[in-house]
Amino acid sequence: MDRSHSKLHVKFLQSRYIIPTALGLCLILFYGCPSKVSVSMATSGAQSPLLTQPLPRDRCSGRHIYVHDLPSRFNTDLLRDCRSLSQWTDMCLFTSNAGLGPLLANSEGIFSDAGWYATNQFALDVIFHNRMKRYKCLTTNSSRASAIFVPFYAGLDVARYLWGYNASVRDSLSLDLVRWLKSQPEWAPMEGKDHFLVAGRITWDFRRPSEEKNAWGGKFLVLPEAKNMTVLVIESSPWHSNDFAIPYPTYFHPSKDSEVFAWQGRMKQLERPWLFSFAGAQRPNQTTSIRSQLISQCRGSHRCKLMDCDLNASKCHSPSSVMKTFQSSVFCLQPPGDSYTRRSAFDSMIAGCVPVFFHPGSAYVQYLWHLPRNYTSYSVFISEDEVREAKVSIERVLSRFSEEKVRAMRDEVIRLIPRLIYADPRSRLENLEDAFDVAVEGVIERAEKLRREMLDLEGVSSAFEECNSWKYSLVGSEDKHEWDHFFSNKKR
Repeated sequence: MDRSHSKLHVKFLQSRYIIPTALGLCLILFYGCPSKVSVSMATSGAQSPLLTQPLPRDRCSGRHIYVHDLPSRFNTDLLRDCRSLSQWTDMCLFTSNAGLGPLLANSEGIFSDAGWYATNQFALDVIFHNRMKRYKCLTTNSSRASAIFVPFYAGLDVARYLWGYNASVRDSLSLDLVRWLKSQPEWAPMEGKDHFLVAGRITWDFRRPSEEKNAWGGKFLVLPEAKNMTVLVIESSPWHSNDFAIPYPTYFHPSKDSEVFAWQGRMKQLERPWLFSFAGAQRPNQTTSIRSQLISQCRGSHRCKLMDCDLNASKCHSPSSVMKTFQSSVFCLQPPGDSYTRRSAFDSMIAGCVPVFFHPGSAYVQYLWHLPRNYTSYSVFISEDEVREAKVSIERVLSRFSEEKVRAMRDEVIRLIPRLIYADPRSRLENLEDAFDVAVEGVIERAEKLRREMLDLEGVSSAFEECNSWKYSLVGSEDKHEWDHFFSNKKR
């Protein structure tokens, strides 16, 4: 951006945000004083109760969201053509019930009686959009909005073309979207920096590194317009700053606070006969994978429950079997798979199982809005390097924790459950904040920060090398860190 354009842009922002703010301050000073005002009534001399009370505070102040009314080709048409969304999965089934998928039966008593669905891990585009429709601070006036939501189903779009299609096909709808957004009056004030959307897959599905025929994924996240937006994904890139990780959808989608409280209470009371468990398959084609070592250690321990997905794949796709394993375990091993993160980590935490991570990219630098920075309060970290080099016994490490420490970690995991689940989009939790609420709060805070930086005439901003995004987001600096070697090579 050249300097003259920048000055005009700042003046526009000042007129849009500073002047209304000043006017609002004047109104507050005039009307909002706590001192009471009495008015003599001509007939009785009584005081009006309406004029003796302070004006109620606007609960949506600073939290309004404007939703773009996108052409249907960007969202609902994809659902209408749901059979094209996956070559192997019936996404018509999994996008039913507002994106939650089919209701789960509870014949084994593993779940609670309500709120459990066979949710696909890539259904977040639909779930989040439906939750947004019931957001309590929506506005039809974009100038009042703190953030602007773009209900583009980016994850469903790219999934159609990941196998067997050329790059131009994979990128077509994304390029169409940014053209449409730039044509709207809401784009210009912040050049899209107040816009956000959900792309419910891992970041690498949207970061094609080249135009070669066999290069993986689409290029939505590398488009200049997308770099200005906040994009919510289920796994973010440690080396880029425009995507932010939010939890994978789990099977639990309560419609009432009481359902959450009842589940938390039940998870606290469960007997857990297994010290640790692992549910997963080996990755023989990945030279850096430690899964074979974990499976070997689990098989060699009488205190480990193994759900081997190489030998019993159908059981690993059974929500009741998976949740039963996690509910019976104190610790749940969560190594990287095809990428850093796993949906399994969230399923296990919903079951009250303390996760054991082997790479900081699996959670600690990902879900900064949803999980505590103090990762030892809710999880165990064992370096994958030590596992790979056979320097550590998983059983021995986990056995060293005292009962008090284990109980404290489990209590923290169970306390976090509301922040890790997406409530049923057709209802609304009354007092609890779910993963959607936490994500929206994070988006609004980021949009306000970017707005302040653009309004700052001194040009002060939180600039940092983008390759150090993970570090700056985690600790606020680019100084040397004990985890540097984990992120020395881009992408696994």
